[in-house]
Amino acid sequence: MEQAVSKKYKVHYSNLFWISLVHVGALVAIPYYSFFNLMSVIVGVFLIAPLTINLGFHRLIAHRAFKAPKWFTYFVATLGSMMGGGAPVHWAASHRIHHQFSDNDGDPHDSRKGFWYAHVLHLFETTVEESDGSDIKKYAPDLLADPYLVWLNKNWMWFALALLPILYAIGGVGLVLWGGFMRLAVMWHVMWFVNSATHMWGYRTYKTTDNTRNNWWVGILAAGEGWHNNHHAFPSCAAHGRKWYEVDLTYAMIRGLEMVGIATNVKHPVEPIAKTEPIKIVENNY
Repeated sequence: MEQAVSKKYKVHYSNLFWISLVHVGALVAIPYYSFFNLMSVIVGVFLIAPLTINLGFHRLIAHRAFKAPKWFTYFVATLGSMMGGGAPVHWAASHRIHHQFSDNDGDPHDSRKGFWYAHVLHLFETTVEESDGSDIKKYAPDLLADPYLVWLNKNWMWFALALLPILYAIGGVGLVLWGGFMRLAVMWHVMWFVNSATHMWGYRTYKTTDNTRNNWWVGILAAGEGWHNNHHAFPSCAAHGRKWYEVDLTYAMIRGLEMVGIATNVKHPVEPIAKTEPIKIVENNY
């Protein structure tokens, strides 16, 4: 494994502000509870997020687990940005770095530093390489060649903010608080559990060179992303669930897209090597 270059960290004030604001908004939302508002959270977290963040940001853009037309890639990337998933190119580069240095020096959310660091505290710090774009140039040059993704990477927050007046027009302040703030807080924590819980609790099917685990409850909450040991063993595979009980809603979505011709060249599961052998994570194995 490539050795990470020592980096200097500084406080990421923007993340600190926005993450704090979203959680405050989620607390304010509680008195505005209604079944309709609750459904906006459920649909956002368990249907739209798997389609945009899991399938779009993660398996399509970051890992190239399948191919799709430009219009579909742009659709899921834009909707994922509107949902608060973040800047797609930055997201992909950071995730590729995580695979390169998983649970070692250089991992953006190294689980060896504890649950809360891997879960959220790492977001409150940044590096020069991250802030000046050096990491993106090194780990996502393929994405920098796409003008729309580069533009979206710079302007994604405007899409996230544009969702708020849309929600207000549909359901007033209550829907803004639930469909906006509460939904985003829940979605973030579900995503963050993949960085924290699945590096600490669960079972290991493959002897990867990190601490990844297959965690059943994260697998359910995160629509298949919780089968993390499987994923780190075969990063570019479109399926994270490998056994019949490892339910993977995101992979089911990919199979559905394949049936209608939108997803092509899907990297389906194979078992090319023995489970008892260590699987080395190879640089740029996207």
